Amino acid sequence: MESQHFDVLIVGAGISGIGTACHLRRECPGKQFALLEGREDFGGTWDLFRYPGIRSDSDMHTLGFSFKPWREAKSIADGPSIKRYLGETIKENGLREHIKFKRHVNGANWSSETAVWTVSVTNKETGSAETYTCNFLSICAGYYSYKKGFTPQFSGAKDFSGQIIHPQHWPEDLDYEGKKVVVIGSGATAMTLVPSMAAKADHVTMLQRSPTYVVSRPDQDRIANTLRKFLPENWAYGITRFKNIGLQRMLYRRARTNPAKTKQQLLDLARKELGDDVVDEHFTPSYNPWDQRLCLIPNSDLYESINKGAASVVTNSVERLVENGIQLASGEVIEADIIVTATGLNLVVLAEMDFTLDGAPVNFADTWTYKGLMYSGVPNMMSTFGYINASWTLRADLTAEYLCRLLNHMDQHNMASCTPELRAGDRGMQRLPWIQDFSAGYMARTMDQFPRQGDREPWVNTQNYKRDKKIIRTAPIDDGCMQFAKASCTPEVTVPAQPPAATDGKPELDPKVA
Repeated sequence: MESQHFDVLIVGAGISGIGTACHLRRECPGKQFALLEGREDFGGTWDLFRYPGIRSDSDMHTLGFSFKPWREAKSIADGPSIKRYLGETIKENGLREHIKFKRHVNGANWSSETAVWTVSVTNKETGSAETYTCNFLSICAGYYSYKKGFTPQFSGAKDFSGQIIHPQHWPEDLDYEGKKVVVIGSGATAMTLVPSMAAKADHVTMLQRSPTYVVSRPDQDRIANTLRKFLPENWAYGITRFKNIGLQRMLYRRARTNPAKTKQQLLDLARKELGDDVVDEHFTPSYNPWDQRLCLIPNSDLYESINKGAASVVTNSVERLVENGIQLASGEVIEADIIVTATGLNLVVLAEMDFTLDGAPVNFADTWTYKGLMYSGVPNMMSTFGYINASWTLRADLTAEYLCRLLNHMDQHNMASCTPELRAGDRGMQRLPWIQDFSAGYMARTMDQFPRQGDREPWVNTQNYKRDKKIIRTAPIDDGCMQFAKASCTPEVTVPAQPPAATDGKPELDPKVA
């Protein structure tokens, strides 16, 4: 079977993959690349999730790309608006012809002799196997399984007479008007679903095992919308982005250094909306702020639904499902026609792909992360994993910038491969988890499968944008850990014609603004 060869293969055409392709266009204009996307359309998360009210839980001035301003009035945006933004990015950067849809990537093997990855792919439209080769592999497929969301095994599930739905697999024709709905969970998805469904349902109950910190903010950034009236678009976006990044970092730092005071401030804000009794029972977590991710709600929509009586919160554990609803550990039964299990995602490592090096399997749990984007002993492969305490795209942009810097460095020095390797002094490092100080269940369930980080740079996976800008954006490429080599032989490859760089006639946007 003949394979197609590219300089760079990007796995995934969601926000990370699209951003990476744009950086390649701008910073490595001679590179031939393709995006392999398993779904029928672009967008990743913003194409997969279709539940009522689907929206961002980060502001779009930081979740948006550094190089493309967010133009809409709402900065806490709904899913369709975000997908339109991604579609504009694809059009303005001439990416459509680079995306190969319905291509499920199964695995990849690295050849040390040729310094080439061979990637095995299933064409989901035809069912046939395809092979691609590349000099560099960029994994931009997110961090959770697209196959199935996480749902606990509830006793008595077969006895329940209604529908049980996970938000990751939302039926397009679901009729919940006038129905009793129970949403199990207290994360961002649950807090989006409850007020959205409460507008049509008879009643919506958010059933949580334990409370979560909730912060209400306006869905529009007044400063951003004002700046756009008086300043050039890029200037207004850059100022707003700088402001919001700084605000995010300040609030996170305050929460970690003075958790008791931050907790009191968050609870006081909630009390103004809901009163003492509701907050004490249902909105006072047992952990400190940012031990788990805070939930952002726009315009107090969840609070309004509760105050109107259209929604309510129950804090208890599920004992079992019964015919007409959910029996709690307390013995109470919550009646339900529909149960929504907003119980989280199944985290996966590197898109559930099988990786081999010269035919030998790679166990990423045995590797060390290099700057949170590469892995010890694994050549010419980078993956994108965003922040858990800030907008995902901030780190995705940095990762794409580093990829371009690395590729250009290799070209300048005529090198075929680059591999992060531990220095002699690094081999006794303390083994730390991929993500530290974050107790969320969806992370804890699979953290043992992820690479480890060390106790020193560059073997760290920080959750600090300011620090990462130094480690990733400005630190030297040749740092004593990254080992470079030339290929021992030249592979025979078939190089496809590269689509033209022309866009729809619009000039390219200015370079990154943050």
